[in-house]
Amino acid sequence: MKEEKDKMYYERGTMEQREKSLRAQKLVKAYNDSDPEDEQEKEQLIRKLFGSIQEGFSIEHNFHCDLGYNIHVGRNFYAGYNCTILDMAEVRIGDDCMIGPNVGIYTAGHNIDPRDRNKSGYGIPITIGNNVWIGGHCVVLPGVSIGDNSIVAAGSIVIKDVPANTIVARNPAKVLKQITE
Repeated sequence: MKEEKDKMYYERGTMEQREKSLRAQKLVKAYNDSDPEDEQEKEQLIRKLFGSIQEGFSIEHNFHCDLGYNIHVGRNFYAGYNCTILDMAEVRIGDDCMIGPNVGIYTAGHNIDPRDRNKSGYGIPITIGNNVWIGGHCVVLPGVSIGDNSIVAAGSIVIKDVPANTIVARNPAKVLKQITE
């Protein structure tokens, strides 16, 4: 997990935050409303939305994110239906990654003190390595890194870093086994 120094704080409800959010919401709506066969329009919208994305990506409809520009994705990326990436901090996803349906990747967190909970929040970056497969209905929490070649089994909640070449499962996710050649 990332340390306290990696937290990026933001204030909710500011005009700047609202403008960033509205930009993303408009692009996300256009993407989700686009013709599934219009690959060119879909690609243009994702390239405007994301900070960077390489060739060979496919993102199913009903995708959602906070800002979009904090999302950086490698080659041959696939995200299933209803993928949500809360990118108040950077999300970096490597090459050849697959994300199942209904997956949530959340960099955002909120204050514990109830008096300040609705006023501000923080984001901690998430890193997902190359050749990672995240099964359906998984949740990846702020500050997590998932190592290369790993698998996160369906329904898992990832609260700690996942070592490379492992299969994790459960809530909270625990290493089940090593992936060996």
